[in-house]
Amino acid sequence: MRGLLQILPEVGEALAEGRPVVALESTIITHGMPPPRNLETARAVEAAVRAGGAVPATIALLDGTIRVGLSADDLARLAAEKSVAKVSRADLPAVLARGGVGSTTVAATMICADLAGIRVFATGGIGGVHRDAAESFDVSADLQELARTPVAVVCAGAKAILDLPKTLEVLETLGVPVIGYGCDELPAFYSRTSGLAVPLRRETAAQVAAVMTCKWALGLGGGLVIANPIPPQAEIPAAEIAAHIETALAEAAAGGIQGKAVTPFLLARLEALTAGASLEANIALVLNNARLAAQIAVAFAAGEGAG
Repeated sequence: MRGLLQILPEVGEALAEGRPVVALESTIITHGMPPPRNLETARAVEAAVRAGGAVPATIALLDGTIRVGLSADDLARLAAEKSVAKVSRADLPAVLARGGVGSTTVAATMICADLAGIRVFATGGIGGVHRDAAESFDVSADLQELARTPVAVVCAGAKAILDLPKTLEVLETLGVPVIGYGCDELPAFYSRTSGLAVPLRRETAAQVAAVMTCKWALGLGGGLVIANPIPPQAEIPAAEIAAHIETALAEAAAGGIQGKAVTPFLLARLEALTAGASLEANIALVLNNARLAAQIAVAFAAGEGAG
């Protein structure tokens, strides 16, 4: 890893001292939100992690290195870049080798966080099984990464554009604990409920940290999903967003949009179809997840899960 991994001094010092650190992805900056909201949200998410007592570590690929923690200038640069590779597990070596700029998906962020020794990661929603997967075989690499990489992922469930029942089934098959934070149903990203029961429920950050500690002490490896519902005041009712998702999916199919281009396209179309409500919901849930991730990181670093 010599020369490939560059950890921001503030992040490195916190890790060396055993203080709480929260990893943050960067695709939300480059592919998930339009400017200037992308940079504003990235800064707000980092501030939310700090307010919760943890150190933020936004992860991206810049100039042939994995950056774990971005300076203010690097964050602004990433938000302003016009052509940024969307990096998952399969893309990491090639983007690093050519010295390109890359933003990390859930899978790539987990890999880089693990390399740095970070155990808690906050994102918006995880990828999963796409609705046409029986024909397309389109299943996000996020699911396999959750099965193999020891990082707890705080999210608002899987993205609502996915096949949520199949996503939950695959997570169970892969042995990934899915914990509903104060809820009995899997959150559906923009909506607080999906009609799908979560296998586990926990009420406090310390209880989540205890599951993390036990899982890794048993040598089971892999990550965890902590499903944190969007705040009530920010949610879009499931029936309302479902109609817009169907419209956006039909447009994507008609346009021949596939693979990594699907999610950014759908997010942009949903923003237009909801007159901006989906973007505001996205921002609210990411901030909510960052706050919870900081609490979990603090509890885990303090060894509360071992008690």
